[in-house]
Parts: sequence; structure tokens; C-alpha cells
Amino acid sequence: TIMKIEDWTIEEMTGYKPITTFYTDFSIADKFGVEAIKDTYKRVFQEWKHDYKYITELAMVLNWKLWRWYGKNDELSMLYDSLWKEIDGWCIDNLKGKELEYYYKTTD
Repeated sequence: TIMKIEDWTIEEMTGYKPITTFYTDFSIADKFGVEAIKDTYKRVFQEWKHDYKYITELAMVLNWKLWRWYGKNDELSMLYDSLWKEIDGWCIDNLKGKELEYYYKTTD
């Protein structure tokens, strides 16, 4: 069986060119449910929290996924909402100077 993984159409919609595989990683996790999503989040955050561009993209992916599931799957939408709020707060508290500026400019 081949698993169909949806494409992240952010570049076509906004001009932002993704620099990670995070959207694909979470799309795969979506197929396996809540625990897989939580595990993917933990692994990505731990590995990339010191790279402000990657952590910014993680926030963007979580926000995109929250809206992807909104009105279709409340459990996944609410999970992505809580993960997005967590990473957004972390970025605001931990990114400084040009890194925080990049976060705000890129996620605006």
C-alpha cells in the first residue's frame, strides 16, 4: 500500500520556500494519530530548537496543520493548536534580536 502524503502549498500561496521536511513529517504522523504527532513534535523541537529558521518553520507548519484539520478533525486541530501555542510562546520567550525579528516577519 502506498501512503499518499499531501503537499505543502505555502510557496504557491505566499512565496515562502520551505527549508525543512517538517510538513511532510507531520503529514506522515497525521496518518498514525495523536501520539505520532506528539512524538514528531518532540523530536523536531529537541533537534532543531537552536536553529531559529527551522524553529520558525516548525511554528508555521503547526499553524498550517491546525487550519488544515479545523472543521474536519477536532482532535487533530486542537492538538495542533496547543502545539502551535507552545512553540509560539517558546519563540517569543527565547528568540532575541534578529532571530525574533525573522520569526515575526516570516510568520506574519
